[in-house]
Amino acid sequence: MGLWSWFGGSGRSGFGTWSTAEEVTEGIDATHLTAIVTGGTSGIGRETARVLALRGAEVIIPGRNIESALRVKESLLKENPSAKLQAMEMDVSSISSVISFARAFNSSNRPLNILVNNAGIMACPFQLSKDGIELQFATNHLGHFLLTNLLLDKLKSTAKLTGVEGRIVNVSSIAHRYADSSAMDFHKLNDPSKYKPYDAYARSKLANILHANELAKRLQDEGSNVTANSLHPGVIPTNISRHMNYRAIPFSLLKPFLKNVPQGASTTCYVALHPDMEGVSGKYFANCNQTTPSNQARDLNLGKKLWELSQDILEKLKQPK
Repeated sequence: MGLWSWFGGSGRSGFGTWSTAEEVTEGIDATHLTAIVTGGTSGIGRETARVLALRGAEVIIPGRNIESALRVKESLLKENPSAKLQAMEMDVSSISSVISFARAFNSSNRPLNILVNNAGIMACPFQLSKDGIELQFATNHLGHFLLTNLLLDKLKSTAKLTGVEGRIVNVSSIAHRYADSSAMDFHKLNDPSKYKPYDAYARSKLANILHANELAKRLQDEGSNVTANSLHPGVIPTNISRHMNYRAIPFSLLKPFLKNVPQGASTTCYVALHPDMEGVSGKYFANCNQTTPSNQARDLNLGKKLWELSQDILEKLKQPK
């Protein structure tokens, strides 16, 4: 992707930095599709859910509590009374909650065409999840890794039955470039003395790309009609950045580099819905165009190591204590 699209121009896709989610999906008929959007109760997740529903898709919105998901469903229905929306309960940082959600969804007889792994937290103080895993890694990567694995058969079977390609979209961040991959170690991940909030965030965002790349390779090797890609949505002033201290930087300097929420959801919606994405897998996008992530993010051995680490952590959590 050329520098032009980073500074507002359109890239090869015909879209660029300031394109909105509605613009990149204009004219697309998604009435035959079913999507799950994690983190769909606020920010770019909510906008992603709104636009997918606007294009006709049935959209499932999981929330940490069912009340929050229901509130978003009702607010979106007020904007678009014909929207097909379902609210379900899921805390992506909780293994048991993810398992319960996947079990309920898989038994609902609904198809699944699109999984958007969007939920995330950013640079929070050190905390452990309910399962004893550093919270950013648990929320941003491990929960989505598990959710994807539990829904993969549904994605594959829907694609096989309908002939329509399934798509998995991991929302990462340009922050992945600042990650220290040597910390992809369970003991280091959970060590509060080694914890730096933004470093942990960057590591979890690197994990999002590595997960998508390794998954894409596995899906391609088995000939599945399902793709997996990752993306940077842009820098958007949403609630996810509440732990970051930008007060030292004048807003007038930041403003030219910030997207609004409709622009921030554009790359997710492009990768999830656009016909030009058919057959594209294991790639990284920004500003609605394919671009190149860091060397670490393209490290196949690191991707395999992360996959095995994630499986090992989940297996240990299943063992009786």
